[in-house]
Amino acid sequence: MQFRTIQIVAGLTAAVAFVLAFMAAGAALVSGLFMLAGLAAVAWLAYSLIKGVVHRDDKSEPPACA
Repeated sequence: MQFRTIQIVAGLTAAVAFVLAFMAAGAALVSGLFMLAGLAAVAWLAYSLIKGVVHRDDKSEPPACA
């Protein structure tokens, strides 16, 4: 069977499309990992700030000098 030029071009185009799709999937995976790391950092920051405010309210206030 003799391949035609259009079949060869279509095959090469499909190969390039698959390579680009896998590259995009890898970029999306890495981007998602960085997103999760950033979300974890923001969650930890919010938790530590809330914990600091709650512990500050728990302490007994010194008596007021009159």
